[in-house]
Amino acid sequence: MVKKILLLPVTSDFIFKLIFGDQRNVDILAAFLRAVLDIPDEEYDRLVIVDPHIKKESVDDKYGILDVKIHTVSGGVIHVEIQNQVLPDMKARTIYSQSKLVTEQISSGMKWSSIKRAITIVITNDVFVPEGDKYHHQFRYRTDDGIEFTDLSEINTLDLSKLPPDDDSTELWYWMKFIKTDDEEVLDMLATRSPQIRKAVGVLKELSADEQTRMLYEKREIARRDFESRLEEKDAVIAEQAARIAELEARLGGSN
Repeated sequence: MVKKILLLPVTSDFIFKLIFGDQRNVDILAAFLRAVLDIPDEEYDRLVIVDPHIKKESVDDKYGILDVKIHTVSGGVIHVEIQNQVLPDMKARTIYSQSKLVTEQISSGMKWSSIKRAITIVITNDVFVPEGDKYHHQFRYRTDDGIEFTDLSEINTLDLSKLPPDDDSTELWYWMKFIKTDDEEVLDMLATRSPQIRKAVGVLKELSADEQTRMLYEKREIARRDFESRLEEKDAVIAEQAARIAELEARLGGSN
């Protein structure tokens, strides 16, 4: 009897980047991006993943967000990241990161026309945009009545928590289901949808069967939990200090 392998979660940014952030899997990445974005098809003719190699020796040094950054044929830039937890300041951080995608394209002496389209895709395993039931939102500079100022800056949000249980006949639903599920039978069903999803499922199974990859994933998870624990401890200390200050102020106010 063949021992069943526990599949690693694609919702882990580490595993996500190993699948979508590897130049050898650029066909997987292109198929996923096509399902999300409405950019011209020729933009996918030559996608270049920036820094596609994860420095595995430093994975357990500290916890940080791993993302995927891509250059398109015309010089446009696409940034993809996945987050399991939506923090209160995440929208502000997303805007800051998106702005950097634009400003880093131009330096002193360059023309404004040098700026190419910059797109951010944020995938969350938690509700990022609470308004409505849609799992995909596209944000651009537009007026209330739909007049577009520019398409140079765009943010797409993908909420896994809002994905409907039944397919909506879009390629995006199948990719979102691939990212979300840990059920091997469901993955095998998804693999029949397209050659790229079939390849992605195969890559995930290979990674899950690789002892070193699993060890690195587990180390990173420990680092993530330690990082979050330190944040919780820091927040608890700040809250305690704030309570003491409020109590002291109340006492001083009562003595006047």
